[in-house]
Amino acid sequence: MTEANAYEGPVEAQFGDYIALLKPRVMSLVVFTAFVGLWVAPGQMDPFLAFCSILFIAIGGGASGALNMWYDSDIDAVMRRTQDRPVPAGLIGREEALALGIGLSILSVMMLGLAANWFAAGFLAFTIFFYAVVYTIWLKRSTPQNIVIGGAAGAFPPMIGWACVTGGIGIESLLMFALVFFWTPPHFWALALFMRDDYSKAGVPMLTVTNGRRSTRRHIFAYTLVLAPFAIWLGLTSVGGPLYLAVSAVLNALFILGGWRILRRDEVAAEADGYTVEKRYFRFSLYYTFLHFLALLAQGWVGGW
Repeated sequence: MTEANAYEGPVEAQFGDYIALLKPRVMSLVVFTAFVGLWVAPGQMDPFLAFCSILFIAIGGGASGALNMWYDSDIDAVMRRTQDRPVPAGLIGREEALALGIGLSILSVMMLGLAANWFAAGFLAFTIFFYAVVYTIWLKRSTPQNIVIGGAAGAFPPMIGWACVTGGIGIESLLMFALVFFWTPPHFWALALFMRDDYSKAGVPMLTVTNGRRSTRRHIFAYTLVLAPFAIWLGLTSVGGPLYLAVSAVLNALFILGGWRILRRDEVAAEADGYTVEKRYFRFSLYYTFLHFLALLAQGWVGGW
């Protein structure tokens, strides 16, 4: 594949390539957390309008993914983890990705305003802007705190789901935000520990590149300690209950224990065994957020405090 192909994309794209452009795996977390935020929010919403609201939030999340792939196509092309994405692989052109991202952004915001309310729609617009401009264009290539601040974009969906029902913000939605926000850095830093060369080649100032792996390990453990109180505090609010608290207590104990093991790891030993502990911690971090929101969903079903 030539460098020109990575940017122009003359090859015919398939439907699946356009789906991949929307980052479906990331979108699935967006959809699920937004749905839980909507489900546990106080008040009633017509089921059809609720379905439409989640659909438009998902489209907005996909729009963000397309805009991210448009701007990051140059660094995606040099990273093993991302070089097969539609734009660097030459399947979809950069201009096409940009047009699709902008078009879906406008569509999702306008339709969410009509289906739910304009506060939620404005919140969605801000989230797309934050991810595409603040994180992707500004922070990602300029500071090792990129994933810390930029992680807010992935933490907004449950607040948007909540706003679809209530038309505003509550302490519960803020704590759902905090749960995802403080989870994001250790999740991505664990990945960066065993994918460091990719970020170095791409010139992305991930913490592992700028501060080294030892500092990254300290940061991971520190964030697990900060995250736990917010996750448990959510269980003491109107959307919480004994079921959620029990699940959260177990998950946070395991998350802190995993962070401690990563902190105590010797770099030579870690490299020798192929970063197995770090990879296991990263995989567990994927379940951590999902299980917290699943517990919220179940708690809402059986009734909370």
